[in-house]
Amino acid sequence: MKAKLFRSLLVGIVVTIFVTGAQAQVKWMSFEDGLAMAKSTKKKIIVDMYTDWCGWCKHMDKTTFSQPIVARIIQDYFIPIKFNAEQRNAILYNGKLYKYVSKGNSGYHELAVEFVRDQLSFPTLVFLDEQGNMIQPLPGYQDARGLEVILSYFARNYHKSTPWSSYQRTYQPLRQDNMNVPVKW
Repeated sequence: MKAKLFRSLLVGIVVTIFVTGAQAQVKWMSFEDGLAMAKSTKKKIIVDMYTDWCGWCKHMDKTTFSQPIVARIIQDYFIPIKFNAEQRNAILYNGKLYKYVSKGNSGYHELAVEFVRDQLSFPTLVFLDEQGNMIQPLPGYQDARGLEVILSYFARNYHKSTPWSSYQRTYQPLRQDNMNVPVKW
């Protein structure tokens, strides 16, 4: 009897760890797939613009996007897109074809330049509205606490009516202990 109870308890713990770990991951999409999904949903888009050589981009993947609260807000309120700013395939966005521009031994994608308004910096998060129109680029590494506030600001449409400084002062962090229910504000 004790052996069965122990096995059941062990299985429960393993399943809980597996489910919790699975929920703490952002399911990134390609730019094309993300835009297609955005047409059928009412979610905003978050674009994680990175390069393969960017150490801060990799650090943000490991430390920020892996946090359950950040991953949950992104999954519940945004279409998450990973975009390599040095990718070579052409992309059609808002009726314009964007291509890779070779520059010496490296290069850049024209869409990356468009998103960051000619200020290439990595990582950069780009927030787009439900129709794929630019809301705002956000350059630089973001930690989980700071990104939670930023995600909430855009997800809840406060960017349309409330100055960032006011919102930031009054924001109340979400609870980390109840991540099995959808994030609701």
